[in-house]
Amino acid sequence: MTEKEPLLVLVGPTASGKSSLALRAAERLGGEIVSADSVQVYRRFDVGSGKPSLAERERVPHHLIDVVEPGDAMDAARWARLAEDAIVAIRSRGKVPIVCGGTYLWVRALLLGLVPAPPADDAIRARHAATAESEGRGALHAELARVDPESARKLAPNDFVRVSRALEVHELTGKPLSAWHEAHGFRERRHAARLVGVHWSKEALSARIVDRARQMLDTGFIDEVRALVADGHGESRAMSAVGYRQVKDALGRGAVDRDALLDEIVRATRVFARRQRTWLRNEPVTWLPPDDAATFAG
Repeated sequence: MTEKEPLLVLVGPTASGKSSLALRAAERLGGEIVSADSVQVYRRFDVGSGKPSLAERERVPHHLIDVVEPGDAMDAARWARLAEDAIVAIRSRGKVPIVCGGTYLWVRALLLGLVPAPPADDAIRARHAATAESEGRGALHAELARVDPESARKLAPNDFVRVSRALEVHELTGKPLSAWHEAHGFRERRHAARLVGVHWSKEALSARIVDRARQMLDTGFIDEVRALVADGHGESRAMSAVGYRQVKDALGRGAVDRDALLDEIVRATRVFARRQRTWLRNEPVTWLPPDDAATFAG
């Protein structure tokens, strides 16, 4: 694979085996992995993000993991710039860049660019955070449904970061974010890309989600979140991610009922996986059966 050939991008819902596929492909192709995961960029968010182990990172170089502190911000625009730099550097070494992750907004930002909407406004975001705290995240989603129903249909009520951003754009410009998206059109590709994912039946993926959530709880997920909250990172953007939010809420209620928490994480993860499949529905993804993925060589 040369620089002129399509960029290999491994996508798919959570628990589908993207990371394992990336490791195998990188070893067979002589590649390096660029993580497209909006939680793995944060230091200390390890267990619940499914972050590759140190041993795996020694096997294959990984980029854009542990990039920022828990209290810092990372958005799609910043990540896309960093990813672009990483891809150029990887190719300069004669290696193959392999983008891997489930944060499809970030992948789209890399491949197609971003809508030229206004930058973040700290005062507006602080006001939205206060509203979410006093009235619940549903109140912000209800307001978004009033001013930008198309964006509201695409966003979960609990997705504070994206709901807040959509409201912010409307407040700053008087124009719905969905209208900005329509005008942009995402028609000019910055990278030709070959999108590949592993296809599981709904039943098999659901079972994998349960196994993944149970393994996280078995390997210190609760203690990880407890330590992050104790150190003042309970409001980190990454703490709103699926899994982290459920553990944090359980800790806030007092004694943790592990079985009930497992059920909460699994339910939220299944919803998130459905959303990820929806994002990719109209994309030209090559879906590999699990047996083919096990021998995938790029």
